[in-house]
Amino acid sequence: MSNAYFRVPTPINEPIRSYQAGSAEKKVLKAKLAQMAAEEIEIPLIIGGQEIKTGKLAEITAPHDHTLKLGRYHKAGEKEVKMAIEAALEARKTWAEMPWEHRASIFIKAADLLAGPWRSTLNAATMLGQSKTVFQAEIDSACEVIDFWRFNVHYMTQIMGDQPISSPGVWNRVEYRPLEGFIFAVTPFNFTSIAANLPTAPAMVGNVVLWKPASSAVYSAYYLMRLLQEAGLPDGVINFVPGSGSQVGNPVMASPDLAGIHFTGSTAVFQGMWKTVGETITEKKYYPRIVGETGGKDFIFAHPSSKLDELVTAVIRGGFEYQGQKCSAASRVYIPESLWPAFKEKYAAEVGKIKMGSPEDFTNFMSAVIDKGAFDTIKEYIDYAKASSEAEILTGGGCDDLKGYFIEPTTIVTANPRFRTMEEEIFGPVVTIFVYADEDLDETLALCDTTSPYALTGAVFAQDRQAIVKMSNFLRNAAGNFYINDKPTGAVVGQQPFGGGRASGTNDKAGSAMNLLRWMTVRAIKETMVPPADWRYPFMDEM
Repeated sequence: MSNAYFRVPTPINEPIRSYQAGSAEKKVLKAKLAQMAAEEIEIPLIIGGQEIKTGKLAEITAPHDHTLKLGRYHKAGEKEVKMAIEAALEARKTWAEMPWEHRASIFIKAADLLAGPWRSTLNAATMLGQSKTVFQAEIDSACEVIDFWRFNVHYMTQIMGDQPISSPGVWNRVEYRPLEGFIFAVTPFNFTSIAANLPTAPAMVGNVVLWKPASSAVYSAYYLMRLLQEAGLPDGVINFVPGSGSQVGNPVMASPDLAGIHFTGSTAVFQGMWKTVGETITEKKYYPRIVGETGGKDFIFAHPSSKLDELVTAVIRGGFEYQGQKCSAASRVYIPESLWPAFKEKYAAEVGKIKMGSPEDFTNFMSAVIDKGAFDTIKEYIDYAKASSEAEILTGGGCDDLKGYFIEPTTIVTANPRFRTMEEEIFGPVVTIFVYADEDLDETLALCDTTSPYALTGAVFAQDRQAIVKMSNFLRNAAGNFYINDKPTGAVVGQQPFGGGRASGTNDKAGSAMNLLRWMTVRAIKETMVPPADWRYPFMDEM
């Protein structure tokens, strides 16, 4: 019987590998890319540890090359969802009772496996299936996944160490338990790390999970599931149920055993789920915990005192890394008139140097957007700007889906601060710039704060410290993750807990103890050592 207070290894952020020319890591990754690109796999559902093949198949192809077939996956329906719920609730009987240090050990092992023998597999899967460059894959599918698993275990122990005071003769303590029922984890295509975190954060504190990955990222998600199995995750704790939103989501949302939703995706879908929970709350056994991160219309706001080269770099990296397919991507930029001529010249020249193509070519800065639907949506925004008298195209504007879904890094300049591409989330390599008069700083800050319904990330640039204070205060509620003299992307686990408010989500800060606590429920225990033996109180005696 364990009778010690255990300390988990102190987490540190996983070092980012550089993949320099001639390095061993580059050779290993390129070999893994070639191997995985040459084979087609068949991906089953995984329910209660068993492979389930429904026969309802969908193709997996690389976004940057329609001819590159990576495999097929089986799609879940209502029957399989019910099986998964039953498997999860059965697994809960032993998983919730497992000593916490053994649950922790599984995820520490998963992190070490990914840091070692699984690293090239997850990176290659993310590069091929989601068209990420080697650097974008490395910081996502390797480093951030490892960080989530190591830091969340650490945060779990911190939470459990938070205990109440006790008065003389009494021992007070609180017990942190998993929720009853099951958690529904719904993960997006754009970050393998989010796909890893959303099901595992609730699981490591004792919950059981149904996990529906995005249909356009089933490939890397499947390898994550296999990695967790190798790390020793018991059958049924996380059940892998890819499929369409309605076929999986509707029966899940109808279940009386739904205890929580861990979601990253579109605002409309999240609001629909929230509405369904409200409408069916009388049929639920519990009040489900609803945690979600949705969209963003993230800004960079430049003060006249900004440094030109740093600002140009931030807009390019913030707007165009991973083709702008980040909830945190910079998509609207405010530039003062005094900086505009120099910025325009420098920026356009630098964007013109960007190379785009297959992620298997490590010299490319950008690759393809995720699928046909995304391509068509982004192109429609660009075409709208081209046709508008209120906008002009400064860079890019070209779209080509002949071989892959390629969209040039596009910059729109508008004289209307509420132009459509300043307000609506595009989720592609499109940046819109509004040039403001230097003397209109306050009015433009107010525009920045009120133009978008979202409040996920934002950045301000200035050398003037008073200006930084002013902009930071003015935009206090406009971004849950706020950056000073940096691009508004690239939050690191343990350093910048991630999440936003307004229409961007519940701001429950993935990668922090705040998020883990959402998946716990507390029992307060009071133990009296010598209980009173007489019901009377001293105040009752008048003599």
